[in-house]
Formats: sequence, C-alpha cells, structure tokens
Amino acid sequence: MRSQTLMVSYLRDPANAITAVGLCFALLALYYVHIGQLEVALAAALWALIADHVDGIVAARTRNRRQNAGAIGKQLDSFTDLISDSVFPAMLVLQLNGASLLSLGLAGLLLLAGALRLSYFNTFGLSGGQHFTGVPLSYDLPALALLFLFRPWLEAQLFQALVNSSLLLLAVLHVSSLLVPKARGVYLGGIIAFTVASSVALFIRGMQ
Repeated sequence: MRSQTLMVSYLRDPANAITAVGLCFALLALYYVHIGQLEVALAAALWALIADHVDGIVAARTRNRRQNAGAIGKQLDSFTDLISDSVFPAMLVLQLNGASLLSLGLAGLLLLAGALRLSYFNTFGLSGGQHFTGVPLSYDLPALALLFLFRPWLEAQLFQALVNSSLLLLAVLHVSSLLVPKARGVYLGGIIAFTVASSVALFIRGMQ
C-alpha cells in the first residue's frame, strides 16, 4: 500500500499532473476515433499535445523540483507521447481507410517509428542540447489538423491519399538523421496558438 501511495504522490508535481491531464485527452481521442468522430478525436488529441508543450514549460519553472519527480515525469511524458502522437494516428489511419491491409501496414510503421524515436531520444537526448535527431512525433498532430481543416474542400479519395502519404513521410522522418531545432519562444507560442485554434475549429465542426 505504501508503494502505491508513493507512485500516486508523483502526480502532485505540477508538470506531472499536466502530463496526466494530457493522457486523459489522449484516451478521449482514442474513444472518439473508435466511434468514427474523427474531427472530435483529433481535437482531443491536440489538447494532449498542448499539455505536452505546457508540462515542459511548467517543469522548467518549478523551483526545487524533486529529482525523482522529474525522472518519473520523463517516463510518463514518453508514454503519453506514444499514445497521443503514435497510437492515435495509427488508429485514425485504420478508421479512415476502413482497416485495409495497406492501412494496417502504415499503422504498424507509425507505431514502430514512434517507439524507436522515443527510445532514441530517451537514450541520447538532444543533439548538442539544441536539436532533435529526427522529426519529433509532436509534428504529426498539427500536420493532421491542417489536412482536416481543409477536408470539406477535398475529394474523399484525395484527402485519404494526402493523410496516408503525409503520415508515411513523417514516419520516415521520425527515424532519420535530420536535425530539427527545439521549439522555443515565438515559434513555440505560434505552435501552441495554432494547436488551440485548430482544435476548437475541429471540435465545433465535429459536433455539428
């Protein structure tokens, strides 16, 4: 009973609590993609992404943060990223393509690339303390949001092809040697602003 209490106590850490909220949004995203409400599902996944950005900011500004809380938070953050940025896009592909063999292969590739990308980052961290090696998984959801925002003006087959090809390209870039600068300052603020605005727009459309 004591070990369970100790584990739960790490959620009192502000950054870890935000990560846990992001995990709840990721669960909502999986639920809505399962019942076929893809716009609402993506809106929920985008809020998981927002939590992922905010928890890092909060962690950096938390004074006297316990070392163990940071270590637990790192692992919790990785699991949440895998679900929201890898499992969710894989499930969306399966739902969008009618669970075809092609979509199954793409979904498997997304999961493998996501797991390998996170494992590499957890082992080696940032390159030179400034750059990610390979495109971060967090790029997938904004790319999907942009495509879904234009969905009403695209033919169904074209939209499906764009989603599949974009995610295939991102899966390859996730495990590439491309150096991507870490988002900071105005750039990070712009990403968060776009994520919030697109999630609201997609949620409203999905609920109509």
